Amino acid sequence: MDPYDYPRHWEADVVLSDGGTVHLRPITPDDADRLLAFHGRLSERTRYFRYFGPYPRMPQRDLERFSTVDHSDRVAFVAMLGHDIVAVGRYDRLHDGESAEVAFVVEDPHQGRGLGSILLEHLAAAARESGLTRFVAEVLAENGQMVRVFRDAGYQIARSFEEGTLHLEFALDPTAQSVAVARSREQAAEARSVRNLLTPRSVALIGASTDHAKIGHAVLTNLLVADFAGPVYPVNPEHRSVRGVRAYASVLDIPDDVDLAVVAIPAAGIEDVLDACLAKGVKALLVVSTVVDRDAERRLVSQARAHGMRVVGPNALGVVNTDPEVRLNATLAPKLPGRGRTGFFCQSGALGIAILATAAERGLGLSTFVSAGNRADVSGNDLLQYWADDPATDVVLLYLESFGNPRKFARLARRLGRHKPIVAVKTGRHAVNPGMAGFAVPVDEASVQSLFEQTGVIRVESLGQLFDTALLLAHQPLPAGPRVAVVGNSNAIGLLAADALLSQGLELAREPVDVGAHAGPEEFAEAVRSTAQCTDVDALVVVFVPPIAMPAAVYAKALREAVTGKPVVTTFLAVEGVPDELAVPGPDGSPSRGSVPSYPSPERAVSALARATRYAQWRSRPRGEFVRPEGIDTERARELVLKTSTDEDVVALLACYGIEVVPFRTVSTVDDAIAACEELGFPVVLKSTSEQLRHRTDFLGLRLDLGSADAVRSAYQDLVEVSGSAEMYVQRMAPKGVSCQLGLQDDPSFGTLVSFGLGGVVSDLLGDRAYRAVPMTDEDAAALVRAPKAAPLLAGYRGGSLADLAALEDLALRLSALAEDLPEVRRLVLEPVLASAAGAFVSSARITVGEPPSQPDTGPRRLRSLIKD
Repeated sequence: MDPYDYPRHWEADVVLSDGGTVHLRPITPDDADRLLAFHGRLSERTRYFRYFGPYPRMPQRDLERFSTVDHSDRVAFVAMLGHDIVAVGRYDRLHDGESAEVAFVVEDPHQGRGLGSILLEHLAAAARESGLTRFVAEVLAENGQMVRVFRDAGYQIARSFEEGTLHLEFALDPTAQSVAVARSREQAAEARSVRNLLTPRSVALIGASTDHAKIGHAVLTNLLVADFAGPVYPVNPEHRSVRGVRAYASVLDIPDDVDLAVVAIPAAGIEDVLDACLAKGVKALLVVSTVVDRDAERRLVSQARAHGMRVVGPNALGVVNTDPEVRLNATLAPKLPGRGRTGFFCQSGALGIAILATAAERGLGLSTFVSAGNRADVSGNDLLQYWADDPATDVVLLYLESFGNPRKFARLARRLGRHKPIVAVKTGRHAVNPGMAGFAVPVDEASVQSLFEQTGVIRVESLGQLFDTALLLAHQPLPAGPRVAVVGNSNAIGLLAADALLSQGLELAREPVDVGAHAGPEEFAEAVRSTAQCTDVDALVVVFVPPIAMPAAVYAKALREAVTGKPVVTTFLAVEGVPDELAVPGPDGSPSRGSVPSYPSPERAVSALARATRYAQWRSRPRGEFVRPEGIDTERARELVLKTSTDEDVVALLACYGIEVVPFRTVSTVDDAIAACEELGFPVVLKSTSEQLRHRTDFLGLRLDLGSADAVRSAYQDLVEVSGSAEMYVQRMAPKGVSCQLGLQDDPSFGTLVSFGLGGVVSDLLGDRAYRAVPMTDEDAAALVRAPKAAPLLAGYRGGSLADLAALEDLALRLSALAEDLPEVRRLVLEPVLASAAGAFVSSARITVGEPPSQPDTGPRRLRSLIKD
């Protein structure tokens, strides 16, 4: 095999445990000089551990053998940092053909950064692809660090010891533990890479300018005005100082370490600064410059990652950290909100300034803020990883235009949403993604909402709704249930609030309490307090119209002090946000926990409360388990997936996932049809091969429940006359049941969806379908088959027969597993599926296969690919 011809998908940018990055790729003969230099930089101890001897020099014969592999029986990966190799991992197939010996070595300064475990993951994936099933390794017993790499990887390892050497052996199939270990390490590494960005000890501004009209001047001003906790180093080769701060001609001239480099120079000069940033050891790059050309953007990110850095931008507004120990404002925004416990990720740089200003006006304090612009590298998924363990953040806000990896977003959101609410404005639902244009199927808005709720995300339609919801979540506790009471001094507004509650699906705990327009502060507060103490009340809506005789501030103070333990929203003075009178000041004077949010109208207050209630209900539900049904042959399925050109191929592929199609035969003569009936057994159904005729509501293309050869002969002649074709299907008659449809389809926001609905023209006309995103838990599957409006027909509605819902759930989980394993399946339809007490019987199946549209959330850890769309 050509040593230069390796699978391109084996290349990957990866994040290490300290948040830095390297580029991983298969070795080629061109790496010989780099490999020799790498070997020369290894310490004697490292060489001894790898080669079991001194091995000070690598002979030419060994150099050629190590750098020339066939990428099948002999595979080697190199980890590149800049132009240097910093680690090498390899395996060599053994004589049994199914096992390989694996080994790796990491340059001394880069040991302890997680390179060993990364190499092991990628080598294991390549080995499985090449038909290997086991790895063996020989490790010196005193090489504790390497032993830990294998021991902590999550595989079931068999070990033996002989003459100071450990012999390790393990199967390569991922285990639940190995997947959990990899994802835990992924979360820690990606969170650390974001921490490097948000908590730098020093900042260099490349392109700091004395010109007030340039972005380099604005960013420097904001850094200084925010009183950043560390040193700020302007980089400008033409000036000795900028805004009174000493400037440097190059980042290399800065005498101290630099954690974050903010780039504010024209796009043409950005590539020139990367080598300098690598040499300086910069950990993260924030590019506020405009880069229009997508190819230039990809080159920028590719080179930055290869140089060990994550990138925010280009076209980014910047990043903010309000922690008093950091005080970072590396943005173009002059006005920031106060300190709070809400993290905000905004994909749009243009909206960023308006978002920060609105947050400040409405009293919503932030912990951190990232505006990623083009989101070429750091994305919302990275911030979810960071906020998962950030003790300073309790609520997460997202403004998204697209998902880089929908499946990963769903996984991360599920986990984070269990203890921190996520509120998202997702635009671009109806934009056309070229990669999905031929496969995506429209999903109605109600189903879109349920898909977000499946992952624990509170989806809103606008920035206004986002702030309405965030103010409640940031300052008040979650509702314990849907029972809401209304208290106020205006009967008319109280009735509006009650109507809004009922329209949002909440429960009115009792008749609205009206204290009257002349009630004093004490009477008003007592009504609120006594209502909140009722055991049948989970939350309160307080409506207030200020009286003429007394200042409203007195009522506000009474209201704030009367509320404890249960969430409260109010229309106090029709103010939008948290007015000073209702605020509980935090350390910097900004509204903090316990503040009461106010809304301009009862409807908006109730809408925010309804969203928080639905989220609280989701959080209290059982999490469910990611169940993988038994009897799945993934290896065989991968061999078949690109060969599904005939009905028999489709049946064979589905069989790999335990999905059985009711036996059928394709026939072209009446004698063949009768022979097939004798083979399959009566009764049978005769079907036209025309899909249009088969699915007509008048069953024109079907002849059902044929119990004899004469009936088959007559039905065959009828169908020939109707269809004009002698070819048709003969299928064993399935038990009678409710006709259903299950399937897989692509969605631009969520990746692959499992769909379910009942058959029939009414369901099709009304779009009565339910959807769940892959992967599904057992709870998701149970909810899916009960979600359509017509689902009661499966549960004995009006005396009907009960269907086996467990069989439908199992079928949905098998489709979910298929979608996880085979992203090449772009669309799949099982229709009809006849559900009865006897089970769920698949009568027909259609599959469309193509290139996967989005990145899967499986395989070894890697950053989002930079391959052209």
